[in-house]
Amino acid sequence: MTPNFSRPARKRAARELLRTAQVSPIAITAVYILLLIALDLLDAVSDGAGALSIFIALLAMLLGTVLGAGYTLYCMAVSRGERAEFLTLFDGFSLAGRIIGLHLLIGVLVGLWSLLFVIPGIVAFYRYRFAPLYLYEHPERGILEALQESCRLTRGFKASLFALDLSYLGWGLVAYLPSVVVNFIYYNRLALNTFSGVPEAVVLPGVLGAIPSWGWVLIHGIWLLAAAPFFLPHYQCVEISYYETAKGGDAARPDPDGLGGL
Repeated sequence: MTPNFSRPARKRAARELLRTAQVSPIAITAVYILLLIALDLLDAVSDGAGALSIFIALLAMLLGTVLGAGYTLYCMAVSRGERAEFLTLFDGFSLAGRIIGLHLLIGVLVGLWSLLFVIPGIVAFYRYRFAPLYLYEHPERGILEALQESCRLTRGFKASLFALDLSYLGWGLVAYLPSVVVNFIYYNRLALNTFSGVPEAVVLPGVLGAIPSWGWVLIHGIWLLAAAPFFLPHYQCVEISYYETAKGGDAARPDPDGLGGL
């Protein structure tokens, strides 16, 4: 029987899989977001403390990356009909060094490709998209092997992954709406000051400027907590379905959604 590669079919399948999860995907996503909020609060409280602030900011970022791996491992287990507990969120710590190393290397490679132009950077981003999934599935393998396998597996899937991201763009904008609004106001005021030649510091207007950094972390976090559980596990499971299809030997065929390669 020929599998259905359409995005709507994949999304329906992911929705059904999540309904069968023994541990609620909404609950585990909420715990994941709460842990990220705690890390962001720690970073915000230490802001302005010099070297200590930089250390805490880096530590929070690295811990968030490892927790993200644990969250993906939960979604991979659900996609395969396996049981995953809340403690699965911490499974990434067993290979934290390689997870962090892989994400740093991907960031460097995508950054270097982006120096050529925007399009090569985007292509590189999707070329290495499956590398973390491969490493999580094969923790005994190396970082370079994960990158090489991702390059092979994403052949014919880059446009589909790009289209998948676009299909969840609305959810992403809703989830990060406070950040989008604040950054829009801030950078617009920065641009106005720059072009007007006014050297004064750029601050947010009115009540927005009176909210401390930790307050913004809470606002953003609570807003994200209200939105992310309803789309993030679904999105992760659909992405994993592309990875599973690619592993099945279909990576060399034309793009599964008929969108053309990038």
